[in-house]
Parts: sequence; C-alpha cells; structure tokens
Amino acid sequence: MAETQDYKVQLEIFEGPLDLLLHLIRTQEVDIYDIPIARITEQYLRYLQMMQDLSINLAGEFLLMAATLIYIKSRMLLPPDPAQEGEESEDPRKDLVQQLLEHEKFKNAAQLLYERETVELSVWARGENEFAGDEQEMVTANVFDLVKAFHVIVERYKDQIVMEVTREHVTLEEKLAEIRKLLTVRKDFYFSMFLERKISRLHLVVTVLALLELVKRHEVRLFQKGIFEDIRIRACPTTN
Repeated sequence: MAETQDYKVQLEIFEGPLDLLLHLIRTQEVDIYDIPIARITEQYLRYLQMMQDLSINLAGEFLLMAATLIYIKSRMLLPPDPAQEGEESEDPRKDLVQQLLEHEKFKNAAQLLYERETVELSVWARGENEFAGDEQEMVTANVFDLVKAFHVIVERYKDQIVMEVTREHVTLEEKLAEIRKLLTVRKDFYFSMFLERKISRLHLVVTVLALLELVKRHEVRLFQKGIFEDIRIRACPTTN
C-alpha cells in the first residue's frame, strides 16, 4: 500500500540490457554489424525513462550499458587520430556487437527449448480460443513491447484516464488476483481492454507490473500481430 504520488514497486527485470538492445535492433531493422549507435542510444535511454515511469527500479547493469553506449557514441564522434593515419582503427562497437551475437545465440536456443515445452504441454481445444483463427499471424511479444504499449496507450488515451484519487491504495497482489480471475473466464484479452474501464494511472501502472510478474512466472504469454500493435495476453497452457 502506498500513496499515489510516491508509489513504488520492487520488481526484478527478467530481461537485461542486451535483450533491450536486441529488441531495438529488431524493431529499428538495423544491421547488427553496423549499429547506428546514436539512434540506438537515444532509443535505449527513452526505454529506460519509460521503465522509470512504471516505477520499475532499474538494475545497475542497465545504467552501465547506458554509460557504455554514450562512451561508444562519443568515440565515434571523435575525428581520426592523426598519429594513426594510414592504419585501420578498431571499430569501438566491436566488443558490443560480439556480446550481442553471443547473447542472441543463447536466447534463440532457450526460446527453442521453451517453445518445444509449450507445444508438448499444450491442451488448447479447437474453437476454445477466440484468436485461434489468426494465431499464425501473431508473434511473441516481450517485456519491452509491453512497456512500449503501455507508453503509447497512456499517451493516446491520457484524457480518458481518471484523475488520481488522493491516498488511493492498490497492491500488486490485488492485480495479480484480478488478472488470474479474468483468465479463468477468458483465455485471451487485449491489453487496451484496461483503458476501456477508465481506471486511474496508478491502477494502470500496477496492472502492467502484474502482467510482467505473470510473464516471469510463465503464467501468461504476450502476443502481437506486429510491432506497435495492441498486446494480446494469453494464459499459458498447463497440464491440469
């Protein structure tokens, strides 16, 4: 319980700075071997601000990566060293690119294992899922897609969000219970559905945090038809 103006939630981010960079490279459709460091740095810092708007305490590794990106950007802006004229200088992005490639390999392998497990546990019945007809058109979304969706939706519907109530109280546990109850009635629903209820910004923030926690616990999965499309929340299949 906390007052609206100083509400904070301690929630561990389960995807790190390299995941965020890979996400930006995918959404910006840039070459991982030739990263436009200025643009990616700007986008990275913007995401950090959006996560802070969600009252998520950022791990030190996110801030360290921000400092690294700024350092690489400053090095690339420096004129060539006259003393090294005629010599090919080392690309300051080289180490970062290598880290990203190694991390991407690990992520892809882990995703394959997770998808195989999901298929083996799947108990979806034909016609049970209202989105089953276009399931093949959907792609898996991640925590950063959800953060971006939150930011876009709040900006788009900010006039519809009700005014904060002084000393309003809401807990993460309450939102977890609310979403779980909803998922017993519906297997899928849109993230934007919460805006239709005209809830306060505090309730919306805690709802997003609850969804992040449920994703981390493998209770729900996130899907989109495409980048910047509305997020669909789906209960993970179980063996029950």
